[in-house]
Amino acid sequence: MTRVQMHDASWIELEIQGEGPCLLLPVNPRPMNGPQAEEMIKWGIDPALGRSLIDRLSGSRRVIAFDYEGHVQSCAKPGTLTPDNISSDFLAIADAASAPQFAYYGYSWLALSGMQLALRTDRLSALVMGGFPPVGGPYKEMLRVTMAAYHLAVSVQKNPGPSPAAWDGSVDEFDWSQVEVTMSEAQTKQFVTLYQALQAFEDRTAQTRITCPRLCFAGSADLIEYGERWGAVRVDIAGPLIRERSALEALGWDVAVLEGLDHTQAMQPAHVLPLLKPWLDANLH
Repeated sequence: MTRVQMHDASWIELEIQGEGPCLLLPVNPRPMNGPQAEEMIKWGIDPALGRSLIDRLSGSRRVIAFDYEGHVQSCAKPGTLTPDNISSDFLAIADAASAPQFAYYGYSWLALSGMQLALRTDRLSALVMGGFPPVGGPYKEMLRVTMAAYHLAVSVQKNPGPSPAAWDGSVDEFDWSQVEVTMSEAQTKQFVTLYQALQAFEDRTAQTRITCPRLCFAGSADLIEYGERWGAVRVDIAGPLIRERSALEALGWDVAVLEGLDHTQAMQPAHVLPLLKPWLDANLH
């Protein structure tokens, strides 16, 4: 297994599978198991999400998989998780995998990271953004949410309280305002750093600099209302895709809205692969 050094001198492992055009895929190649997998299933998450994507997409392309989200949680970068450094990390991964040209698919904050990468290199052959709009992105809202998470993490560290009550698996009855912060101060601070670096970013103006084939998608129900503990923020991912669909298509984007799906549901392989696989087949040569 190939190991690559990141911008902060930490290391990440790559898994490379398949032959053909290269695809950078920031997912965990190892399926979860045991209690963690059971908890993920309760939340509607495929414990083998990354593995499923790798196996299905590597039939006609060379998939370069790396668990960047897991990496930044285990090797937190509280002061350095910026768009420049993330792009540098992704390019280092492509170099280590001998991929002079490559496509990229990311979901949520890894989707916006892909767009930042596209603005910093001419090596991208295709870009897919899931769960984050390329125009009208909620950068200000996400800064407020991440700041709230950071302050809660600091508070928990100073005043640890009792463990939260167990969740019975019912989404309808789950009180989101009572979700406890389990990430450390450093883990939450790195996302504050990321969104602070993006506050002056004009995503609409940047579109003329992205010239490769590109696809964006989200679930039509991808809208999260955060309570007071989280800054009373409304993070609307689907709205910009729905409202700006014609403008996005005029800018060169293929746009898909997955009916009835929320943020978590729209990232699952059962919904992603029927969209992603044929699009990549048509746009990667």
